[in-house]
Amino acid sequence: MTFLPNTLRQQGIEVLLLTDLLTQTLDVADAKAWLLDTQISDYRLGPTFAADIRAWLADMPHRELARHLSGGLTYGEIPASIKNMVVDTHDINDFIMKPLPNHLFTRDTSCWIYNGVSINPMAKPARQRETNNLRAIYRWHPQFAGGDFIKYFGDEDINYDHATLEGGDVLVIGRGAVLIGMSERTTPQGVEFLAQALFKHRQAERVIAVELPKHRSCMHLDTVMTHIDIDTFSVYPEVVRPDVQCWTLTPDGRGGLKRTQESTLVHALETALGIDQVRLITTGGDAFEAEREQWNDANNVLTLRPGVVVGYERNIWTNEKYDKAGITVLPIPGDELGRGRGGARCMSCPLERDGI
Repeated sequence: MTFLPNTLRQQGIEVLLLTDLLTQTLDVADAKAWLLDTQISDYRLGPTFAADIRAWLADMPHRELARHLSGGLTYGEIPASIKNMVVDTHDINDFIMKPLPNHLFTRDTSCWIYNGVSINPMAKPARQRETNNLRAIYRWHPQFAGGDFIKYFGDEDINYDHATLEGGDVLVIGRGAVLIGMSERTTPQGVEFLAQALFKHRQAERVIAVELPKHRSCMHLDTVMTHIDIDTFSVYPEVVRPDVQCWTLTPDGRGGLKRTQESTLVHALETALGIDQVRLITTGGDAFEAEREQWNDANNVLTLRPGVVVGYERNIWTNEKYDKAGITVLPIPGDELGRGRGGARCMSCPLERDGI
């Protein structure tokens, strides 16, 4: 995992690590108490056992506690002095707190859009606790608490029901426009809430919403499409088929949304960016090689600046197409990371960028 942060630092980018931010947030007493209350529920563990576990975790060094908040906790790891019927009826390898193996994909749990952040209600139960860690960081970490930025959506401690949103579906494409994929994780309901907040705070002029196939190989927009230069997108061809549904949302002047059906996604992008023709670089190789490289996140590159991206070195066909198109690829190893279904873009959450 050091390959990506090291590559970013070599490009002059300041890198903040999630584990460090979470550890530092736990130094704030209110943050630690809130996280322990949300992660160790009386209703899941029972009131007496939950209280004992919270008290034990509260006395733990914060680096170790942060490790448990992301890596989980088993019954076999707690002190023998904590006795309870709940303990007696579980195996030592059962989880008190389940691990969050997808927490490395920091793109999804929050996303910064112009002068604010969306703290995203995740679609799958396996990832929903990740958002609580981010809520705590943005509320209490000294670098963010009281900061001059807007929280658009997702910071309230409520049930968001079907209004789910994940950052891998959100592309900030500039000129006051945001592109959002409606995938198996991000719903139209979530898109509407975010769009209304962006318009309310005058942070965007339009939101382009595109419908994606609801299957795992296309779980987020950025697994099939990313913005790699001012006028250029990396794309898996299935996304730009003429029959793909696409809408542009704009303010209706009364606090609501005006919806316009677009003829094609490409046309919507060209209109939003004010250019005559969007350049598309499709996944490389023949049909079989392109399908394999899309699965291996060839399109999920992290754009550091226009025309410079970070991506997995294994995707040789697509990387060659990038090179021929004048896009510089900074390669990182990814044979094992790719098994988690995410690339360099998925593993990063840009907080601040220069304007273009």
